[in-house]
Amino acid sequence: MVTPADPGTARTSVWLAVRPAAPARRRTEGPDGLDRERITTAAVRLLDAEGLARFSMRRLAAALGVTAMSLYWYVDTKHDLLELALDSALGELGEQQEPAGPPAEGWPGRLRSLARGYRRLLVDHPWVAPLTAAYPNIGPHARAFDSALHRLLDATGLPDATRAGARLAVSQFLHGCAGTVRRPPDGEFCLALDVLIAGIQAHTAPEAGAAAAAPAAP
Repeated sequence: MVTPADPGTARTSVWLAVRPAAPARRRTEGPDGLDRERITTAAVRLLDAEGLARFSMRRLAAALGVTAMSLYWYVDTKHDLLELALDSALGELGEQQEPAGPPAEGWPGRLRSLARGYRRLLVDHPWVAPLTAAYPNIGPHARAFDSALHRLLDATGLPDATRAGARLAVSQFLHGCAGTVRRPPDGEFCLALDVLIAGIQAHTAPEAGAAAAAPAAP
């Protein structure tokens, strides 16, 4: 099982590490048909099929029809590849970045759409939840999702002093209620989401709260 870092070992996130450009000789020696994108896509498929505990570079190489050492032309470590796979999966939330629901739904409808989309992602990819706890979520898709959440909370009309707390509450809800090993049934999840939204509405400016839409049906 992956942990945030191996005991006694410090590592740099793949998104912060600077990889020197490979010399021409090394590029020509690399396996034909491989690149980071193809390897990452295959890693996501393998994680979906076999789970995080069984994932290994050797199994991935076998799925791609190459040697395990071939993969290290494109990623330095297994941890780096898992970070890449995590952010690739989070890219599926792209359609939730700017939800296009009816204007009357306002930010509550957008938050429901975002939360349900995140829940579906964790159901489709059970390995995502433990990896979000193991690695920093600073890849491009993770940052896009975080920006979408910031914009959504800006639209609530919350005072600046309470916005950080609301963001923490939403983040904890997404990673907790949506990502626990025993996920609550859809009805319980939707009820918990409505309670969260009601709590945010209770702290918004009066004019913003009056403009917010009533809870939508699950």
